[in-house]
Amino acid sequence: MKGKWSRVFAAHKRGMQELHKVSPKLFPIITLFAVTGALIPYVTVFFSAKILTELALLRRAEVLWKWVAAGVLCGGLLAVVNALLHQRYETLLDDIWGRKEILFCRKMFSLDYADVDKQEIRDLRNQIAQMENWGSWGLGRVPEFYEACVKNAIGILSGAALTASLFSSPVPESAGALTVLNHPLFLLAFAALLIGISLLAGRFYAKSAGYWSGLAEDATLGNRIFAVFGEIGSQKERAADVRMYDQQELVGTYWSETNNLFGAKSDYGKLSKGAMGIYAGLGVCVSTLITGFVYAFTCLKAWGGAFDVGSVTQYVGAATALASNVYALLKVCGDMKINTAHLERTYEYLDIPNAMYQGSLTTEKRSDRHYEVEFKNVSFRYPGSEKWALKNVSMKFRIGKRLAIVGENGSGKTTFIKLLCRLYDPQEGQILLNGIDIRKYRYDEYRDIFAVVFQDFQLISQPLGNNVAGSMTVDEERAKKALIDAGFGERLNTLPDGLHTQLYKDFSENGVEVSGGEAQKIAIARALYKDAPFIILDEPTAALDPIAEAEIYSKFNDISGDKTAVYISHRLSSCKFCDEIAVFHEGTVIQKGTHEELLAEESGKYYELWHAQAQYYTE
Repeated sequence: MKGKWSRVFAAHKRGMQELHKVSPKLFPIITLFAVTGALIPYVTVFFSAKILTELALLRRAEVLWKWVAAGVLCGGLLAVVNALLHQRYETLLDDIWGRKEILFCRKMFSLDYADVDKQEIRDLRNQIAQMENWGSWGLGRVPEFYEACVKNAIGILSGAALTASLFSSPVPESAGALTVLNHPLFLLAFAALLIGISLLAGRFYAKSAGYWSGLAEDATLGNRIFAVFGEIGSQKERAADVRMYDQQELVGTYWSETNNLFGAKSDYGKLSKGAMGIYAGLGVCVSTLITGFVYAFTCLKAWGGAFDVGSVTQYVGAATALASNVYALLKVCGDMKINTAHLERTYEYLDIPNAMYQGSLTTEKRSDRHYEVEFKNVSFRYPGSEKWALKNVSMKFRIGKRLAIVGENGSGKTTFIKLLCRLYDPQEGQILLNGIDIRKYRYDEYRDIFAVVFQDFQLISQPLGNNVAGSMTVDEERAKKALIDAGFGERLNTLPDGLHTQLYKDFSENGVEVSGGEAQKIAIARALYKDAPFIILDEPTAALDPIAEAEIYSKFNDISGDKTAVYISHRLSSCKFCDEIAVFHEGTVIQKGTHEELLAEESGKYYELWHAQAQYYTE
């Protein structure tokens, strides 16, 4: 048991440390808020008892007014401070739900790309998010638990201080049989009874919460279903399909009572009306017994003459609050125990190690752009796959030349580019930069020599200039030139705010929606703006017609200047201008040469692909 609780507290301690990184003021504010909130009822009880005692006995006006003034001053001061802290506390608590996502974003940005691409890593992140959405389990509950622990701990200490004299004040001998209340064994038995009831109440709550935790798998599935089907109605890109194929009924099925994982007829509903609800009710009922016993014990001692009516008020109020805080602390400890498993899943994600070797050599920034890259017997397969995506690929990039990579879907073209950019490391062979294994270079510096336009490129809902620069700071002249060179010049002249025009309407009503072709030109401009010695186009123009694609490639050939350029395209006609064409098939390079040389090999794959496409453009 000791080991279990040390694990619980260690998990939540780390949770506080993680949240402190993104919200340093949160826990200091919670501490002050919890302490002042916990003291207010005990201050009220204490001064009320003193006032009642004075009224019942000596009735001294000068003393009475002092107690009244002190009570109003202390209680009022605490209430004002607590109210001020409450506003800040609520703001920080609301803010932390979004701010904690910074931890996951930072981790995602720092992960090796190979891990980002793993299905099990994505599933782990989704599970964490689903548990947060379902029962707020995980990091989001840590501030709540911390506040409850501080508040209840202060409450227990304050209550113990105010009730200590309840046990030490003796019943006079004249009270007869009631003097048994003074006996040490009776006091020990009474204390043991109160502790036992508190533990029993906590045990009942833990049983109830255990059922709740056991529903986690179904709840996660329910949230995942709702996350998909509950949002379909607001997705404009699905609107046409929904209407044309009457998908409303299909989607609505998952909202119906029979499929609702949280409805009255679900397992959750049945447990709430059954065992889970019964144990929760028993916990509350049993905890109220403490109040009853305290009332009886206090009244009997007062009846016997142990203290006055003011003390009765103090003891009953303090003891009742003490019992309530004990139960609440046991309750929160039970919740923390359940939450530990969810926190550990979170830490499993946050602690994913970076396996990719970072290297230490500085990548030389050459003004002449003389970087030579060579693949030597490179083989690679994706994690969890037995099939080689690339096998024994050897190739050398000729500096300042144009290389086209062609092949059917699944032939290894994009994998080749990901290895070149070191998004993955090969299992076999070497990739060399100027004769040195690229793993020995600093990873961030090595990436800087490449500008890539992937086939599934993404733009951000930010101003056009920031999209091109990939930064909050923009060299406007350089950005304009890149856009004009990429063929976006005419459209740029029509934009209301030029480079400051917001793309898309996610954050601005005046945001501009760009077409697929326009987005592709912006992506190409982004690659040009980076001005890296290697520039790679990985089928970014796949959505364009062949003529438009050929125009972009032809123009791009002129503006790429002394850069080493790599083009990947399904359309072989777009690559005729390249100095060399490499034909990929089933993960290997089966042909290399110029367009004319490859077309002359009538038995080759390039010839087959060329004529298969040409038939659609010739009569």
